[in-house]
Amino acid sequence: MLSSHQTSKNDRSKYLAAYLLLVNAGKSTPSAEDVKAVLSAADVEIEDDKVEKLISELDGKSIEELIAEGNEKLSSVPTGGAAAAAGGAAAAGGAAAEEAAEEVAEEAAEESDDDMGFGLFD
Repeated sequence: MLSSHQTSKNDRSKYLAAYLLLVNAGKSTPSAEDVKAVLSAADVEIEDDKVEKLISELDGKSIEELIAEGNEKLSSVPTGGAAAAAGGAAAAGGAAAEEAAEEVAEEAAEESDDDMGFGLFD
């Protein structure tokens, strides 16, 4: 079951998605009525206060610039993947590290079988 915080984020995502669809369709500054029209066409329950808040927060801002800022922020997020998980497990204890190492080795073996013996450049 989703927490109220997750539900709230999902709700905001619907409104933002509708706004971005309109921008992508060529409407550089969609109005609240435009967003409501998209949401109602998708049979989404509309909360006027959320639409108004979105419009006020995006008023006068360039979507392209906001996306660029978001990408810049995301580029600073560490993404270690399996190696980071194994490293974290090693710090937690020897047995956990061994299990993590085995899981990583099993995943690597499974991934190597995915190409069924054919390489892209063989």
